[in-house]
Amino acid sequence: MSENFEKERFEEIENRIKKTLEVNNICYTDDIKRKLEIYYNFLVEYNKNVNLTSITEKCDVYEKHFLDSILGVEYFGLNATVADIGTGAGFPGVVLKIVRPDLKVHLIDSLQKRVDFLNMLIKKLNLSNICALHYRAEDNQLKEKHLNGFDYVTARAVAKLNTLVEYCLPYVKVGGKFIAYKSAEANSEEKECSGALKLLGGGKCELYTKQLNSDTNRCFVIIDKIKQTSSKYPRGQNKPRLSPLK
Repeated sequence: MSENFEKERFEEIENRIKKTLEVNNICYTDDIKRKLEIYYNFLVEYNKNVNLTSITEKCDVYEKHFLDSILGVEYFGLNATVADIGTGAGFPGVVLKIVRPDLKVHLIDSLQKRVDFLNMLIKKLNLSNICALHYRAEDNQLKEKHLNGFDYVTARAVAKLNTLVEYCLPYVKVGGKFIAYKSAEANSEEKECSGALKLLGGGKCELYTKQLNSDTNRCFVIIDKIKQTSSKYPRGQNKPRLSPLK
């Protein structure tokens, strides 16, 4: 592809980021632009030694990681506590923090190498009220500290919904919400997890669809938390994946 084509494509993606933020009364400031640029450069450099993402072209990162993360920004209330479970390279948690400094974010991942990357990234971006924690969702230490504890829990591209609700919904406080970034298959997946929602304290489940690009839609599954979750969830030994709740 020509340099001009790539430049035009990048400008178009940046314009969509700007418009998405403006709809939510957020200004696409020079500070946000600078931080996303630092994020991109550090991600690509670190990715040479540690596999964080298969997406490394600048336009693709800005669209498929940054813009995609920003699409869900309106669903998080002001000054909320947020846990991003299975955050990987920080999507959507770090991006949400960049554009919404009011959020208090916990990035949770099972791989120490990713957590190391995230802690270095947080320092490079000079972000406050955000931390990266090395846990699996089913770890007892995480449950002891944070079960039923967050205003919002989110996850992006981690697992099927009937598995994901067990990993995430237990960490939402009563009155809070679980926000899942899902693909177009969310409609069929939602029907498979009604039993799990009852066991885990989930309530109303709503689906919203937004367009990422001409070929891809992002579906948001938003589940209310109406009852406390027992400390026996999430189950260990990979049971949420091998034997989802019914």
